[in-house]
Amino acid sequence: MEKSKKIQDSESPKRASCTHVHTHEHHEPHAHNHGHHDEHGHHDHHHHHDLSNMSNKKLVWVTLLNLFITVVQIIGGFLSNSLSLLSDAIHNLGDSSAIFIAFLASMRSKKNADEQHTFGYKRIEILAAFFNAIVLIAICLFLFYEAYRRLIDPQPIKGMMMFIVATFGLLANLISVIILHDSKEGSLNVRAAYLHLMGDTLSSVAVIIGGIAIWKYEIFWIDPLITVLVSIYIIYHTWGVVKETVDILMQATPSNIDVQAIKKAVEEVNGVDNMHHLHVWRLNEQNIHLETHVNLNRNMDMLAMMNIKTEIEQLLTNDFGITHITLQIGYECPDCTGQLIVEQENK
Repeated sequence: MEKSKKIQDSESPKRASCTHVHTHEHHEPHAHNHGHHDEHGHHDHHHHHDLSNMSNKKLVWVTLLNLFITVVQIIGGFLSNSLSLLSDAIHNLGDSSAIFIAFLASMRSKKNADEQHTFGYKRIEILAAFFNAIVLIAICLFLFYEAYRRLIDPQPIKGMMMFIVATFGLLANLISVIILHDSKEGSLNVRAAYLHLMGDTLSSVAVIIGGIAIWKYEIFWIDPLITVLVSIYIIYHTWGVVKETVDILMQATPSNIDVQAIKKAVEEVNGVDNMHHLHVWRLNEQNIHLETHVNLNRNMDMLAMMNIKTEIEQLLTNDFGITHITLQIGYECPDCTGQLIVEQENK
């Protein structure tokens, strides 16, 4: 935990000065100037760093494996004339590209903050996750069109070859899913890659079933039907990633944060009159930021004010999971109305 404090001298005996307090997990420069810094270690910092490195290595292995699957399925799809096999190959190609982009974004996000990017580069991961999800949905829409054409004009398909190639794809996808399973909750990018692979696994199972049906019974229309069903499934599960990334980029209040509960809890702190101009947003998946004005109910010396500030910080961190806190504390401020205002601003 790192705390930065800026205290201005009072201009009048009737009004306490405002104090700006920043509390954040990561040791990064911010777009505020402060007098001095008190640094505190955070026991989760190295833990998250190790998990990130581990996830990156897994993403590299999964990317290489998916590229190999893609080549095999493209060849098998053309030789067997199977749309579902070709669509699965295109899906895998999209996944490989998306996973590789996720890996590059994850590496870039570790770059230290600078004067032009005072919050750092962590949102690159969010942008990459959003791009990955949109690409996957676009591929599925293309597959709908191709499946429609095949339903109107069914084509002969080599079912046995389709079955063999799809079985190989299934085994490779299962290996990839197992590799990423333990890391999928730690990153939107890994979760997006995991969803890609789950879709691929389901697709491979469906293609195997379709291959058997075509091989044994020459039911050719099942090939485009499987393509449509798998695409619907993938879009359904990918939409959640799109929604979450959009919420983060739009700086929406996190779904697990109740701003009214925060206001009530802070206003119950002894010495606090009201909280207003409250903003809560996520920088990325792990970092929740909060800034607000806190109006005191009486004039007090600086030591008492700082004690209240510390109590509010601990309350917000321990009870609400806020990782970066910016407080402006004052007494009889002109705009201290006590009315809760939640705003989404571009930071």
